[in-house]
Amino acid sequence: MTGWISGGQIELRSEAYVARIATVGASLRQLRFRDRDLIVPFDTDELRPAMRGAVLAPWPNRTAAGRYGFGGAVHQLPVNEVDFGNASHGLVAWTGFDIARSGPDSALLTATIEPQPGYPWRLRVDVSFDLFSDGLHQRIVATNLAAEAAPFGAGSHPYLVAGLPRERAIDEWTLHLPAGKVMLTSVDRLLPTGLTDVADQGCDFRSPRIIGGAVLNNAFTDLVRDEAGRARVRLVDSAGVGAEVELDETCPWVQLYTADAAAGSAHRHALAVEPMTCPPDALNSKIDLRVIPAGESTSVRWVIRAVA
Repeated sequence: MTGWISGGQIELRSEAYVARIATVGASLRQLRFRDRDLIVPFDTDELRPAMRGAVLAPWPNRTAAGRYGFGGAVHQLPVNEVDFGNASHGLVAWTGFDIARSGPDSALLTATIEPQPGYPWRLRVDVSFDLFSDGLHQRIVATNLAAEAAPFGAGSHPYLVAGLPRERAIDEWTLHLPAGKVMLTSVDRLLPTGLTDVADQGCDFRSPRIIGGAVLNNAFTDLVRDEAGRARVRLVDSAGVGAEVELDETCPWVQLYTADAAAGSAHRHALAVEPMTCPPDALNSKIDLRVIPAGESTSVRWVIRAVA
């Protein structure tokens, strides 16, 4: 045995928080507050299930048929979501990141996306984890090392819990999602079909309410923010205990997924709350797609913390 399936391991501690990070995919493997998990964890020697905690870059979510145009050329990405015929969740989720820095409460992981068919640009992706008394602060910085501008989007894939993850656990939990717009998707391939008001689709969680039987696998935007530009997606149990993801203005989108496709005990066991810089299929739609000039960088930040 030459090492863990999930790569090298990092443990961070700050007051009541403990974060455990795996270098494959720069994945947040576990986040605990006191004696409870805030996300669904996975084991060090486990093939990471369902993208738990992975970094998604240089695009989050789906690209239709893996095909898009940019810079006057058409590019074809590998199709890795075979059932739907899409390229999903970028190119670094299964990459082993290098540990550039690691301390008691902070770490920096780095990897390079080399030019390849479908994405012919060299990008350095730096992922920082900083654990404070108010939660885990994560940041992705992408630097374009190519000679031409490169298209870019990013996100992450934590599954939040407000108690023990078990079959249909989320049906009893309360969600607060301060988003006014939802991206509808096609039934056959889960690709965007249009943006509409949440009130028209039965997915209005701007006032906290129990999830019940709601089925979500959509990107949301038009987020209500505080004076500092922060929006918070919160998941709690009946006692008001749970977790939240705080999105600053670098995250105009968030994907929510109720894990309906998972089988057995993982069916609706947790709620994926995925910070994103752009919606699904942004390489084609260009909606909020970032274009990084040669030699320049862009970043995205979010925080995961305990509630009560």
